Amino acid sequence: MLDENIPQLKSMSIDELNALCDELRNKIVDTVMKNGGHLSSNLGMVELTVALHYVFDFPKDKVIYDVGHQCYTHKLLTGRAGKFDTLRKYGGISGFPKREESVYDCYNTGHSGTSISAALGFAKARDIKGEDYNVIAVIGDGSFSNGLVYEAFNSVSEFNSPVLIILNDNQMSISPTIGSMHEYLEKLSAESEQRDKKRRHETIFERFGLTYDGVYDGNDLGCMIQKLSEVKQKLRTRSVILHVLTKKGKGYLFSEENPQETHGISAGSATATEYSTVLGSTLSDIAAQDERIVAVTAAMTPSLGLSDFFEKYPARSIDVGICESHAAVVCAALAVQGLRPYFAVYSTFLQRAFDEVMVDICSQNAPVTLCIDRAGISGSDGETHQGAFDLSYLSMIPHLTIAVPKDVVEFKRMLLASPDFNAPLAIRYPKDGFRRFDGGSFEFGKWEVMRDGGDCVLIACGERMISIALSAARIAADDGVECCVINARFVKPLDEVMLSALPHKHVITMEDNSLIGGFGSLVDCFYAGSGKKIKNFAYPDEFIPHGGVNTLIAKYGITVKNISDYIIENAHR
Repeated sequence: MLDENIPQLKSMSIDELNALCDELRNKIVDTVMKNGGHLSSNLGMVELTVALHYVFDFPKDKVIYDVGHQCYTHKLLTGRAGKFDTLRKYGGISGFPKREESVYDCYNTGHSGTSISAALGFAKARDIKGEDYNVIAVIGDGSFSNGLVYEAFNSVSEFNSPVLIILNDNQMSISPTIGSMHEYLEKLSAESEQRDKKRRHETIFERFGLTYDGVYDGNDLGCMIQKLSEVKQKLRTRSVILHVLTKKGKGYLFSEENPQETHGISAGSATATEYSTVLGSTLSDIAAQDERIVAVTAAMTPSLGLSDFFEKYPARSIDVGICESHAAVVCAALAVQGLRPYFAVYSTFLQRAFDEVMVDICSQNAPVTLCIDRAGISGSDGETHQGAFDLSYLSMIPHLTIAVPKDVVEFKRMLLASPDFNAPLAIRYPKDGFRRFDGGSFEFGKWEVMRDGGDCVLIACGERMISIALSAARIAADDGVECCVINARFVKPLDEVMLSALPHKHVITMEDNSLIGGFGSLVDCFYAGSGKKIKNFAYPDEFIPHGGVNTLIAKYGITVKNISDYIIENAHR
C-alpha cells in the first residue's frame, strides 16, 4: 500500500487500516536501522497518526507535531514513502516536519514546547481571515514540563480560537518523564477507582479554557478514530485537550523493552569515544573528592553521559525536565551558594537559556560550568539541531570563558581544572572523539603550538578543525610551504600574548561554527589594521541542513584539499 501516492485511508476498513499500520511500522524500523533516527517515539505514534489522517482533512486541516521527531508515519502517509529511504541523508527528506518539503507540513519544529503556541497562532490567523479548518497540536508528556506550554495555555481563553491539543502520554521524553506535571498526568491515567479524584484534577485544564477528554488507548486504532471523530465536532465551539496513552516502541519488542536506548538510533562509528562518556566518568571522579560538585541536566541524563553520576550521587544530581532556562537559573543559585554546578546540555538546546546564561550566571560572575555537547555540525537532525552558533551567541557575554578541547584527553584536563575556576566557564565539544593528538603542556587560558612553520599560521579550534589543519599543513609542506598549526583551545578570551607574537603575514582561522560572531570574527577584530592577510574558514550565514557531518563540513568548503590549495596558492604572495 505504501508508494509515492497518498493512501486513500478514508475508504479503508479497520482491518485494512491495521494492516497498513503494520506496514508503516516495518518501514520505519527498517529505515531507522539503516539511516539512524528516532525510533521508539515514532513506533508509538503509528495508530494515532493513521487515525488523524482518517478523521481530518489534511492539508486543509493543520497538524503541528511538538518537537517533530514523531512525524515519520505522517511523512509516509503524505506522498513521501518512495523517498523514505533517504530519511536524514543529505539531500533527502528530513527527520522533522519541513514546510519546504510538503504542503502537509504546515510548520517547522525541532525543539519542544512550541506546538500549542503555534497552534493558537494558526487558529487565530484562521479566524482573522475568515477561513474554516481545524488546528491540531500533538505534544508528548515530556514536553509538558516546558514552560512555554503554560504560557500558551494562559492564552487559550484570551485567543478564543478553538484548537485540539492531543497529549501523547508515553511516560517518556529522552529520559523518563519527571516532575509534578508527570505525577498529575499519572493520576489522570489511573484506573476507575480513582474516578472522583480524576474529576477534581481535570478542572485545571478547564480553568485554562480547555475541555479535557481522556484517558484513551492511543494504540487502539478503532478507539482513536471514534474519539477523534467526536472531538472534531466539539472543535466548532471550544478547544479540547485529548489525553491518550501510547507505548513507546510499540510493535518492536526490543524498542518496547528499551524505549530510552532506542529514542534515537545512531548510524555513527563504533570506534569513536563519546565526549559524554568522558564527562560522566570525570565528573564522578571529581565528585568523589569534592562535595561541591553538582550535575544538572534538562531531561537528557543518559545522552549526556551522566547516568552513573546520578546513580552514585543522587543528592547532587538534578534533572529539571525539558526546561533549559530553569536549569540555568538553578545552576546560578547553586553557584552563588558555594557549590560547583555543571550544566550538561546540547548546544542547540542551550540557545533556549541564552537570557538566563547572560543575566543569572554571567552578570553575577557565578562559577557555573556549561558542558556543551553536540557542538558544531551535529548531522542528520538538521537545522534545529546543529550546534553551529554557540561560539557566536556566547562570545558576546562578559565574564564568560569559552574552551574548546582538541580531543577527549584535553577535555578531561579542562574538567579537572574547572572546579577551581571561580567564574563562568563554557566547554564545547562534538558528540564523538575520533582523534587523540600527541600530548603537550596544558595551561588554562593558553593556546598550544602543535606544528612549527614560518610561511603561514593555521589557528584552529576543536578536534575536527585541528585534524583538518594538520593534514593540510602536511600537504602544503610537500609543496614547500611550512605552516604553523595552533590549537586555539580557549576562544574567549583569546590568547592575545600568542597572537601578538605571531610573525606570520598569512593567518588562517578554522572553526566548527558560524563565522559571524565566532572565533574567526574575534581574531579578525584583534588583527584589525595590522596588515595581516586573514582567511576565515567557517560556516556561512545560513541554517545548516541535515546530512552526515563530514558531508556537511565539505559542503561549506572546509576540507583538507580546500585549505591546502589555499595555503599553496597564497602563502608566498
